[in-house]
Formats: sequence, structure tokens, C-alpha cells
Amino acid sequence: MIPKIRRGSRTHGLLAYLYGPGKRDEHTDPHLVGSWDGFAPDPGRDTGADADPKATMTRLAAALDLRVKQAGTAAPAQHVWHCSVRTDPGDRTLSDEEWNTVARRLVHAVNLAPEGDPDGCRWVAVRHADDHIHILATMVRGDLRRPRMNYDFKKAQAECRRIEKEMGLRQLKPGDGTAATNPTSAERFKAERTGRTETPRESLREVVRQAVAGAADEAEFFTRLREAGLRVKLRHAPSGDVLGYNVALPGDRNASKEPVWFAGSTLAPDLSLPQIRRRLTDSPAKTATPRPDTSRTDRSASARIRREAAGTAERATAVLDEDGDEAAAQLVGAGELLDALAQTAPAATRAELRDAARAFERATRSHVRAENADIRALRSAARGIVHAGTALGRGEDGGATAMVLSTLVLLTLAAARWHSARGHAQQAAASRQAAEHLRAAYRQSAATPLRAMREKAQVLPEPERRRHEATIRATLGEPATRTGATERFDALAATLAEAEKAGHDPQALLEEAVDRRELETARDMDTVLVWRIRRLADLPALPNGSAKPKAGTNSTKKAPGRPVARTATPTPTRPTTDPHRPAPRR
Repeated sequence: MIPKIRRGSRTHGLLAYLYGPGKRDEHTDPHLVGSWDGFAPDPGRDTGADADPKATMTRLAAALDLRVKQAGTAAPAQHVWHCSVRTDPGDRTLSDEEWNTVARRLVHAVNLAPEGDPDGCRWVAVRHADDHIHILATMVRGDLRRPRMNYDFKKAQAECRRIEKEMGLRQLKPGDGTAATNPTSAERFKAERTGRTETPRESLREVVRQAVAGAADEAEFFTRLREAGLRVKLRHAPSGDVLGYNVALPGDRNASKEPVWFAGSTLAPDLSLPQIRRRLTDSPAKTATPRPDTSRTDRSASARIRREAAGTAERATAVLDEDGDEAAAQLVGAGELLDALAQTAPAATRAELRDAARAFERATRSHVRAENADIRALRSAARGIVHAGTALGRGEDGGATAMVLSTLVLLTLAAARWHSARGHAQQAAASRQAAEHLRAAYRQSAATPLRAMREKAQVLPEPERRRHEATIRATLGEPATRTGATERFDALAATLAEAEKAGHDPQALLEEAVDRRELETARDMDTVLVWRIRRLADLPALPNGSAKPKAGTNSTKKAPGRPVARTATPTPTRPTTDPHRPAPRR
């Protein structure tokens, strides 16, 4: 149940809208469901012989404005209090009597008309749709004083949470005042008329977030905004110093044909220029990394940057697991890393990563402040990814993307636990939502490299494969199998074999990977360990010699003591599992 509060000065004008057809003829059967005394005239249900809805509406407006007229100049200029209350689309339809209860509880909660107070403000509740009502009140009491209505929005929100629980409605997450401003109804209607899938406010918020991700200084931030195609207007002090900025979408104009400008602070609390400057204080050093083309060298550089970003994200996850307040800064850095990946992702995963970045944006803001945290490593990782350009996702850079996504899933789950421990319900829910989108992107990115690793395991000598599987089972505390090697550990066994050839001790490497961080949040810990080991051993994200065969070939390789393994048409394996869903403790 969502309350939305506004203030105005035209009682009759608001009543005319509430009892009218609506902007798109969406108002049906408008009528009163409650009023200050239960006897207010109802223009929608006035069925007398000489009924005149317009005259009835005039009488209703005069009754509501009576105390305002009596107070004269002592009445507030914005004397109309307007609150729309809407249920969730999945909720049941409330009756008029239930909506009357909701309205009475809300005007009591915000101190407009306390129960039992004969001098409470006058109000009415109008219903013209199944899922919401509008409460209109005039803010002058019967004793001609103004009501004390401090924090009316927070009080209405708290009362709605109680009503949801008592009436069996969907219980929304309580907010803490740090969320970005939602688009207005007018902005949504305009977006629909112009054929936009989202409002300009939402589009601008995403572009500004991506522009600040990894930016080295203020000048680079504004340059990125202009390169993204936005109109940028700077606000200067008399001294010439920049005080703030406004952005507008090309083609987005008002009725006067002028651009519709949004200040950074109106897009989100952390996108004001002072807040961005605080983030840029610990800026990563500018790199001379050129934007790569599709050559093998540049693809290797892109993969290296993503592999390093995975290690940085894992260290940030460890800070979140320590549950200190300084971890709040790591969330901001993780948000920049997600924004960097979203704008450089291949087409197959771009939509999911954009949704993940948008969801996690809510998790980066809370009232917890980190005074001494250092997020330069995360910001540097984001900068490196942006400067490396778009990941093509077909080779080593695609496997490295899967590596960093696997780590980011665990990071967002750690963020959800961190927020839950502090009662940040909205931020915790946003973190879990981001994790779901990251899981989907991971499944897309990891399918090819994991398949290559499993094919690599199929051509290992049988004794070597069994030896690595025995090491895996012993380290993970699982019983040995009697039927020989199984396909479950193929990718992990191939990784250990490759690490052994590179001079590492497979058992010691596996134990280090297991001890690095708990694995209870991972459903398929095997693939989580694959990426962790490949990063610890500095192995490429794709196994050596795993180039995809050319179309039309059926290359085979005979291994000692092993049947022929088909690489062009590999034997079916179990479906790629999600390595990050919670699982029962082993």
C-alpha cells in the first residue's frame, strides 16, 4: 500500500478532477467512501429528483473550505492536503468500508483529524477505481489553528505498513529516505505519449551513474556526459567556480519547446555535484589504456582487466562479511563496477547487467557513513573496464567476464546480509534482486568456458582424472565413489590438472580456495571454486587449447586408457547449474 502526498490551494479544482473522467477516461463510478462527519454531500451518488452534480460539488467544496474562509489570512496558502493511497496489483479489492477505515487511520496518523477530536480538519475520501482512493483535507482545524503535521509522509508510510499487516495485504519494505525520486505521473504519461520505454528521469539517472563510474576527475565526468549525447548545463558562482550541473535528454522539451532540465540531486541523492566530488576525491590514476579493437592482444588485455576486477570484488566481499560500517563505501564502489560492466557487456548479457546495476543502485545508499574507507581499488577496476571497451564475449575475455560475474553474485548476496543486519529492508531486497540478474548473466557467460573445461577433462588420462577427483572429494569432505570418476567435477578436475602443469600443488591450491571465503551461499560450489582457483593460479579463463573447432569438423583425440572423446559434438552433460543459489549445509 503506497501513499503519495501532495499539497495545493484549489479545493474545487481537485474535486473536479477526482469526480471527472480522468486524463484517459480511467475514472469509473467516483463516489465518497468517507468524510469528516460521515454526512458530506457526494456529487457521485447524489440521486435526488433535482440532483445537480456540479451544484453538489460546489457545496462540498464550500463545506471543506469553511474553516479556511473563517481563518482568513491566518490560513496557509497551500491549504489542501492531498494523499492518494494505492494497493499492490496483486492485492485483493478492498470494499468501500475498508477504504473508509484506511482513510480514517491515515488522517489520524498524520494528525489531521485525530480520533475523538471535535476540532479536527475536514476531509473526504473519494474512490474512482478499484485499487486506490484519494484523501482531500483542508489544513485548518475547527479552532482555526493549523494542525501539527511534521513528518506526515513518514507517518503515513508507517501507518500503511501496519494496515497491510492487519488487512492481509502485500507488505512493502519500509524506506529510510535515501531512495531516488520516482517519476511523476505526468512524466510517465508523457513517456507513453512519446513512445519511450522509460521516463527521461530514469534514462538520465542511468547515464549519469555510468559517466561517474571510474571517472578520474570532474572534467572527465562532464566529458563522458557530453559523449553520451546529453545536454549539460553548468551552474557557476560569481567567482567562476562550478556549483552544480543540469542534464537534459535531446528532444525532451516542455510545452514552451524548451529542454527539460534535471539537476543531479533530483535524479538521485548521491548524484549531486558535491556528492560526486566526494567520490572523486579518491580517484584512480588516469591510465593510458587505448580503447581496444578486436585483435587478440586487446582481447587479452580486456580479459586481464576483468580478472583483476574479480579479485578486487572478492576482497570487497570479505570486507562486507566483516560486518563493519566501513563496508558502506564498498557498496558504492561495487555499484560503479556494475555500471562499468553494464555499459561494456556483450549483447547476450547487456540487458541483465543493466537491470542488475539499476537494482543495486538502491543498495548503494543508506544512512550509514564510512569515514575512513578506501574504494580506490574498486573505482580503478571500474575505470579499467570502461577504458578496455566492449567485451566481445567469445573467447578469453568472455570467460573472464564469467569469472567476475561469479564473484559479483557473492558480493551482492553479502551486501544483502549486511543491509539485513541493519534493518535496511529496501536495500537488502535490491541486493537480492541484483543477484538474480547477475545469476542470469553469469549463466550466459559461463556456458562456453565451462563446457570447454568439461571437454578438457574428458581427454585426461583416467588415473589422473580419478586422482584429481579424489583430491576434490577429500577436501570437500565427500565420500569417495565406487564407480570411478563422475562428470560433476569435470570442470574443477580440468582446472586442477592445468594448475598442476603450471607448477602448483593441486591440493594446496584447492584448500586455499575453499578457505578464502565461506561457500554456504553457493548452490554449486564446484564452479565457484573453478573461478577462484583459476584466479589464484593465474590461469586463463579458458583452458589452454580449447579453441572452438571450425564448423563442419569432427575432431577427436584418443587419450590413454580413455574412450574417444567427441569435441565437435560433446557428450551431453548435466545442465549448467547456478553456482550461487543457497544450498543446505554439507
